[in-house]
Amino acid sequence: MRPCRSSVFIVPMNRRLFLKRSGWGGMAAAAGCSLIPDGGVEPERLFFTASGKTCVIDSLGQGFHELEVSAPGQVTWQPAGFLEDGRVLLLSMEARRDGPGRPFDEYYHQTPTHVWAYDLDRKSLQELATRDRLAPFYAPQLVLQGGRILMQVIRTRPGQTFNMRLDGSDAREFTGPDEGLPYGYSLCPDGQRVAFHLASREGYQIWTCDTHGGNRVKVAAQPGHLYFGPSWSPDGQWLVFQDCHAPVDPGHDWSDVCVCRPDGAEFRMLTEGQSMWFAATYGTASHRGGGSNVPVWTQDGQILAPLRIPGSRVPWEYQSQRPDTDHFNRDFKPDQAHGGTAIARIDPKTGSIGWVTTRTEGVWDFRATEFPGGGPVAFCRAETGGVPHLRVTDRHNRHSRKIHAGIGPGGLDHPRWLPRDTASTKPGYR
Repeated sequence: MRPCRSSVFIVPMNRRLFLKRSGWGGMAAAAGCSLIPDGGVEPERLFFTASGKTCVIDSLGQGFHELEVSAPGQVTWQPAGFLEDGRVLLLSMEARRDGPGRPFDEYYHQTPTHVWAYDLDRKSLQELATRDRLAPFYAPQLVLQGGRILMQVIRTRPGQTFNMRLDGSDAREFTGPDEGLPYGYSLCPDGQRVAFHLASREGYQIWTCDTHGGNRVKVAAQPGHLYFGPSWSPDGQWLVFQDCHAPVDPGHDWSDVCVCRPDGAEFRMLTEGQSMWFAATYGTASHRGGGSNVPVWTQDGQILAPLRIPGSRVPWEYQSQRPDTDHFNRDFKPDQAHGGTAIARIDPKTGSIGWVTTRTEGVWDFRATEFPGGGPVAFCRAETGGVPHLRVTDRHNRHSRKIHAGIGPGGLDHPRWLPRDTASTKPGYR
């Protein structure tokens, strides 16, 4: 299984993830666990994706509803981040052009996509990136300052990224058409530089550059190492990413967590033994899913990552002896699986590890995300051979509670906190 191609929130190039999913077994909740935000304010809201739909729910498990969006000819919808004015960035897709007899790599990118801005409160939808269209397949990668965006455009494989205005005009090459596929973008807190990984002929590498693709710095690149998913620290002084030993792990199941300065200096490993769950896979024989995990920062400069019980083995086993024709290429072997994963909080200065969730045999916790500004952590949990559900932790301990199980037999995935200020409350938006 290859890594998912994208930023943290959207993975438009991954067949497994495209809205079974989308870009937002278990430990029982402890008695008396309080998830009400401090100060008595309204509970935080989250996105998640399930059965090809984007859903909204609050941290108490209340206020559930499906995102009400539609447009002619659009089959699936997926959140892709937030614009500067607070509106939700959405990606929609027409009927898929790949399928039986049409390989994913050759036909998926021929599917027309559309990019939208959606106001959650007003339920208004505005299409973006319609001017001077370069190809049928657009996928938003990173919202920049000043009304611009990095957009993945696939005219020929592997595709490239353009810096363009939100309306699609003034598109400028951010990466070239032949250097490989860049994705996994992260914007420095000051908005001036971008980090990403590049799937190149020389392997997966970590780079930084300015928002126009210039002044590039190669941060991490080494034969036999797949470097993936860079993210800036809250103070902009560090990058976190992961290192997978791909030659001996062709399914990319596991990796280690790394940090370094944005110029590659002071590189160090925070974990060892390929202990982070990288290519999360889950589900039943009839409802499978997954997608690349990435380590994420907390507001106080710690790192959240799903780490395994030593010796763990996943229920979906990668089959390296046969061609990967579906971007999954795994057989379901739950009877041979053992172990599990839990959400760890890693100190990047010392490498010390604390646990946000409890390590439990047969339980796989992943996809952790902390509320912006600090607070509860949302994450997915799947039991061995099962589909994921959504959980939210208490602010002060490892207790968590089940919030939602999804709206279909495939469970749910990709929780993402909504900012408190939506577009309709932003000054000047009216």
